[in-house]
Amino acid sequence: MADGVEVRGNSVRVDFRWQGKRCKEPFPGPPTPGNLEKAARLVAIIKHEIQAGTFSYARYFPDSARVKEGTFGHWIDLWLDIKRNELAKSSMDGHESKINCHIRGQWGERQAEDISFVEMQRWVQKGLMPKLHNKTVREIVAIVRQIYQLYRTTNAVAFDPTEGIVIRLPDDEDPDPFERKEIDAILGTPSPGREQELALIKFMLWTGPRVSEAIALAWEDVDLAKGEVTFRRARVRSAYKVTKTRRSTRKVKLLKPALEALREQAERTEKLPKVEVETTDRDNRTVRKQYLRFVFHNSHTNQAYSTSDNMRNGWWNGHLNAAGVRHRGPNNCRHTFASQMLTSGVVPLDWIAEHMGHTSTSMIHKHYGKWISNDAADMTSLIERQLKL
Repeated sequence: MADGVEVRGNSVRVDFRWQGKRCKEPFPGPPTPGNLEKAARLVAIIKHEIQAGTFSYARYFPDSARVKEGTFGHWIDLWLDIKRNELAKSSMDGHESKINCHIRGQWGERQAEDISFVEMQRWVQKGLMPKLHNKTVREIVAIVRQIYQLYRTTNAVAFDPTEGIVIRLPDDEDPDPFERKEIDAILGTPSPGREQELALIKFMLWTGPRVSEAIALAWEDVDLAKGEVTFRRARVRSAYKVTKTRRSTRKVKLLKPALEALREQAERTEKLPKVEVETTDRDNRTVRKQYLRFVFHNSHTNQAYSTSDNMRNGWWNGHLNAAGVRHRGPNNCRHTFASQMLTSGVVPLDWIAEHMGHTSTSMIHKHYGKWISNDAADMTSLIERQLKL
């Protein structure tokens, strides 16, 4: 019997080692001398191609379970199963969207081992870059790279075709906060029937939370007597979760305009019945039921906002037009708070960072804060008074 050929009853199998594993696959036909000779030739060809690095399992054994387990789609599904236990639902939704829209259709049926660097690079340059932002392309490539990292845990010699692909990002845009005259226009422009939205914007402008934190604020988090609130949760893509990081769970002392906004809201929503919500903890698995009275409601639905998009598209854009203010998203209220604090010339960076739930003051300058010359105090006079010059 030739090396690499086995006879079992009335069937024939070929036997070879590939990627450090012993592989046995059926050879069609009974164990006749002619079939055994053909099987021996097949084994010789396979061993030659393995040595030359040109062997394709799917070409010779397309119906093999090993082939099905070698498709990139198979490894996509394994990776998703792992990530579902690690990531928040909002993050998983984003990953699954990118996979279903861009990755699975392109590579899902292909054998992971057969995808080349040139193919991957061409797909990135010709298929993704012309229609997507660089940041999105980078995220898609990062997902493919992570799937290959998983694949290589059981196929150590496999090549990662994303290796060497670099997606460069443009410089971050400077913060674009509202100036004081714009704040006055936003808050001073009447919006009949939308008083709750105006109170929400006033609160965000002078407290600086993420929009997801502001719309998830409940009266159980508020102490009006002390003028304090505690940010404990956020609402992202219609789901409640604890705040972004442990540092983001924070108690803050409110400035006067923000406290005024809460007192206005107390008359509208503080006495409403509690509603049951489920909040996902930081492990993305533990879900706790809570009974809460939310501070800010959508004036049209009389329920808490589910996403910032609802507010932006349903009221915010139109209100900015009515106020004659250049359009920026409602998340810009957070930028505005940081910039107003910086521009005051008297607020320490550490206080701003802690108030906004950051561990690093560098984040304030890099992502949020901007010196607004038109709103700046007379710094020379401030310095002279401080130094008693």
